[in-house]
This record gives sequence, C-alpha cells and structure tokens, in this order.
Amino acid sequence: MNHFLSINDVTDLSQLISSGISAKRNPFGDIELGKNKTIGLLFFNSSLRTRISTQKAAQNLGLNVITMNVGQDGWGLEMEEGVIMNGDKAEHVKEAAAVIGSYCDIIGIRSFAGLQDREKDYSEQVFQQFKKYAEVPIVNLESATRHPLQSLADCITIEEFKIKQRPKVVLTWLPHFKALPQAVANSFCEWMNPMDVELVITHPEGYDLAPEFVGKGQVIYDQNKALEGADFVYGKNWSSYQHYGQVLTDDPSWMITEAKMALTDNGKFMHCLPLRRNMKVADEVLDGPRSLVIEEAANREWSAQAVLREILLGMQ
Repeated sequence: MNHFLSINDVTDLSQLISSGISAKRNPFGDIELGKNKTIGLLFFNSSLRTRISTQKAAQNLGLNVITMNVGQDGWGLEMEEGVIMNGDKAEHVKEAAAVIGSYCDIIGIRSFAGLQDREKDYSEQVFQQFKKYAEVPIVNLESATRHPLQSLADCITIEEFKIKQRPKVVLTWLPHFKALPQAVANSFCEWMNPMDVELVITHPEGYDLAPEFVGKGQVIYDQNKALEGADFVYGKNWSSYQHYGQVLTDDPSWMITEAKMALTDNGKFMHCLPLRRNMKVADEVLDGPRSLVIEEAANREWSAQAVLREILLGMQ
C-alpha cells in the first residue's frame, strides 16, 4: 500500500479487517516495523478519536509521532497554484509538503470540506497537493469526501458483532441544526458495498448522496420502513449534496429512539462520534445494550494500525 486515501487503495479488504482484529489481540506484535521511522499527523480541523487512535496505533508499531495543528502550530498553507500570495497564507504547500516529507516517512492529514464549493471539495485539493509534493505515503485521517479509517473500524465492528452471515445494515440520516459534510456517510457506503451485507440508506428527500458512493445500496425515504429487520443501524447527519452544504430540514422525527430501534431485528446502534444527545440519538439508545459506539471508537486504533502496518510492509 503506497497511500491510503480511500478503499481504492486497498487490495484485500478481508485481509485488512483480519489484520485489525489481529492487532487488537496482539498490539505490539509488529513493533519493530516502525523502528527509526516517523509519522507526521497534520490536522487542519479538530479531532479527538482520530488523533489519539492514530498516534496510539503508530506507537504500537514503533513509529515516532509528530502532531501538528496546521495554521495554529505553524503557518497557514496556500494550496492554489500560480497565485500571488498577498493574503493570509504565509507558506505554499509546495515547500511545506516537500519539507515535511523530508522529515517524515508517512504523513497523515485531516482536512474537512468547506461546504461552499462542491467541485473544489470533491477534488480533494489538500490531499492531492501533499501526495504530489511530499513524496511519501499519505494517510487520510478524514477528507472532504471520505473518512476511510472510520469506515475500516466500522467494518471491523460489524465483523465482530454480526450474528448473521449477511446482516442488514441501515445508514440513517439524523437531524442537525447546521451543515455537516458527507464524508462519513460517503465513506461508510463505499466500504459497505464490497462487504457481504444488505445495505439500506434512509434520509429525507433532498439528501441523496453522490451516486458513486451509494453503489448497490437501496435508498428508502421512509425511515421506519428502512429500519425494519435491521441488524445494524448506523446514524449520521450530512448536509445536502444536490443543494450543496444546505440544511433542508432538521426534522426531529428522524432522531433514533428506543421505539425506532424496536423496529429492527434486535439491531445494534453505531455512530462515528461525536454526537449531540437527545437531538440525534436518545439517551436510552446510547446508554443501552444496543449501543456499540464505544466499541466502534475503540476499533479506530486497530483500523489505523492495520493500515499503517500495510504501508510499513510496503517500505521493506
């Protein structure tokens, strides 16, 4: 694995899931792989689970870790080519990426969608510029369109907790009062498509995801109907793709409650976190036996470790 930007960089998904589960059983089994190597983690946006889990995974593999909040710990970076840099960005990505690449063997980057310009966000400019100029492997810690480390952790969680060979997995939109990116929802669908699951996507009309991410997923606009017989319910808010970045509704009836979960086949609830209690999901669900949000978050360490292990093996 040269880079990890999306599932398209994965050659064997089953093997990668198994690698994460193996790391969970033996966290330090590959600690020599990262000896005398360094990973730089660059955060253009806030992070809790991604930051800590990736740093922990890197340390489990023997890597040195450097973490930086771009624009706070260092200069703001200009991403556009051929511009007159007379604005608020003091350094160009050409130099910054090349320099960081000379210090680090791997670079992890987190950079969210601006939700103003769909074409610009979906071009993944930050990641493409670092990939072009850093000349070392780039790991996606969440981008404008995808969150693949989260999605791999979701795959691991479903593999661990499924009791059917082919479970029904429902991705449901949740109400929120401000615009959020499509990255987690996009990525979840993209990773569920090659899995042996029945994927159903439910959301209000106007919130359809880009077709290339939906894939074989069945879209149902009636949430109650979609939840019937579900084995896993994955909740997430996202703003409109068609009416880019807009909040078309914050209908509270889409909140997941115990009554909604009762429609499932003793289904488990998943969410990438953070989430706003009693607006998106009721306390009774989050604090009850159906919730897998903590187990899912814990698996972020093992998804990161599986990916970093593959990259390190490729360096040998």
